Amino acid sequence: MTNNKSRQNLLQTTALTALLVGSIGSLYFMFKAGSNQKSIILIGLFTTWVLSPFVGLFIANKITSIWSVITAQLLYWLMLGLSIISIIAYSGLMRIPDTKPAFIFLVFPFVSWFAILSIFLIARQHKQKKSNLTNK
Repeated sequence: MTNNKSRQNLLQTTALTALLVGSIGSLYFMFKAGSNQKSIILIGLFTTWVLSPFVGLFIANKITSIWSVITAQLLYWLMLGLSIISIIAYSGLMRIPDTKPAFIFLVFPFVSWFAILSIFLIARQHKQKKSNLTNK
């Protein structure tokens, strides 16, 4: 039991570290791509939008104590995956031909939120099925 708990703690720590690195890296690439942008309002909006999935995942991590172990692990793996993929996407390695640099900074946070919502809906459905099986 203690071994499982220590693995869970290691996964959580790794995921939180990746989340921090992912958010800093994402901001770095966003500011680099928008270095010629003069509008502070637009920069602020992009900053908020790009950081929003990271903030959402961080807040979700704070309430994991009320979730099942499986849901918490899904969250940690999602944190790791989205952090890594965001760095790759924002760095330009996955650039879509004939698109402006701002395109990825608009679309990727939306895709991230979609992935976050999908994982939570899957976890919720799993919990309901498990609950229904134990009540029968």
